[in-house]
Amino acid sequence: MQANVGDFLIIHGRVVGHGDRKGEIVEVRGAGGAPPYLVRFGDGHEQLMYPGPDSVVEPATPE
Repeated sequence: MQANVGDFLIIHGRVVGHGDRKGEIVEVRGAGGAPPYLVRFGDGHEQLMYPGPDSVVEPATPE
């Protein structure tokens, strides 16, 4: 998995009734875009994450 600052990390819900979570990658701490990523979610919460198989990176759209 590779990401850049500004991309979005989407974590798919694993339990019925729990939706996906989407956060913006604000820092990439691994070499060459590899995890861990510092992710900021919509509620302002920031978390250092090593994404699992239930996660995907959505590239930021160029403006």
